[in-house]
Amino acid sequence: MKIKKGDTVEVISGKDAGKQGRVLVVDRSRERLVIEGVNMIKRHTRPNPQKNVKGGVVEREAPIHVSNVMVISPDSGQKSRVGIRVLDDGRKVRVAKVDGAILDR
Repeated sequence: MKIKKGDTVEVISGKDAGKQGRVLVVDRSRERLVIEGVNMIKRHTRPNPQKNVKGGVVEREAPIHVSNVMVISPDSGQKSRVGIRVLDDGRKVRVAKVDGAILDR
């Protein structure tokens, strides 16, 4: 999977198509991402005084499949596929295909 935690992505399909957000969690085994402010669900929680959790309806992000998002290039702000490039010093970095911008810090 070429998307990492902290990347800015845009949803390209589904009910949240067009929304952008930062990746919070990457689940490599299920190929899913949790993105900030995207795919919000209402979760009915029971109160738990030991964990200091109040009961009620809580709204939170649900995972979304990695195929439904594209990385946003930091230089141009366009949606892009991700490629790998080996730099002169031997490091492998992720690059945006649309403009060649380096995604890794």
